Amino acid sequence: MTDSMTVFRKLHDSGCFVLPNPWDRGSAILLARLGFKALATSSAGFGFSRGVPDTVGALPLEVVLDHMRDIVAATPLPVNADFQEGFARDAAEVEENVRRCVDTGVAGLSIEDATGNDAQPLFERSHAIERMQAARAAIDASGRPVVLTGRCESWLVGDETPLDTALGRLVAYAEAGADCLYAPGVSRAEDITAIVDAVRPKPVNVLVGSGTMGLTVPQLAELGVRRISVGSALSRVAWGAFLRASKGILEEGRFDLLDGAASFAELNDTFAKRR
Repeated sequence: MTDSMTVFRKLHDSGCFVLPNPWDRGSAILLARLGFKALATSSAGFGFSRGVPDTVGALPLEVVLDHMRDIVAATPLPVNADFQEGFARDAAEVEENVRRCVDTGVAGLSIEDATGNDAQPLFERSHAIERMQAARAAIDASGRPVVLTGRCESWLVGDETPLDTALGRLVAYAEAGADCLYAPGVSRAEDITAIVDAVRPKPVNVLVGSGTMGLTVPQLAELGVRRISVGSALSRVAWGAFLRASKGILEEGRFDLLDGAASFAELNDTFAKRR
C-alpha cells in the first residue's frame, strides 16, 4: 500500500500522466490492463452507477468509503480519491473523514471548495483554507505519503471571474498544504498556463471531459500540466453506447448497434485471469 503511494507521489515529480476514472471494479481492472499508471475515482461516475445524481450528499460517506476500498483492491495501481467536499463543512469533521479516507488505502485524495448550496456556491475563502489545512493535518498524522489535491470549483459553480477566483484560492491551498492543484472546468490554454505559473513548482491537474477542449496530452504537457483526469467522461461514454443501443432496439427494432459491443470472450478471459 505504501509502495503505491510512493509511486503515485513520484508520478507528480516530472512529465505528464493521464489519470483515468473507473466507476467500478471491472472498469478499474480493464484500465489497469491497458497500461495506465494510476487510477482515480469519480463521484459522478460512481453515483450514476448507483442511480443517483452527482450532488453533495447524494451518497453517504460509508458507501463512498466502501467504493474506494473496492477500487483500491481491484488492481495494484495507485488510486486517487474524488473525496468531494470531505463530506463535512466543519474543518474538524473534514480532518476525521480524511483520516478515514486515507485508511482505505488510496494514494491521493482531493478536497473541493464547492458547498452544494446555490446561495453560497463556494465556501468562504478563509474557511476553505482552514478545511485544506485540516485535510493536510490528517494526512500528516497518518504518516503515509498520500498526495493531497486542492480543488477550486469556480468554473463549475458559474463564478463571475473564475480565473481570478481560482488563482487566488489555488495559491492559498498550496500554501495550506495541498500537493497538487486543480480547477475543473478550465479549458483555455492561457488560463491553464496562468494556473501552472501561479502555483509553480507544485503540479497541476487538468480535467478533460470531451474533445471540445481541443488539447491533446502532448499539448497539455507543453503547457506545464503534470496530471490529466477525465472525470465521469469514460462512464458517460459507456452510458452513451448503452442508451444508443437500447433506443435502437426500442424505437427502431434494430440490433445492429450491438455490433460495437466489447467481445464477450475478451472480457470473460480478462476477468477469468483475475481469479
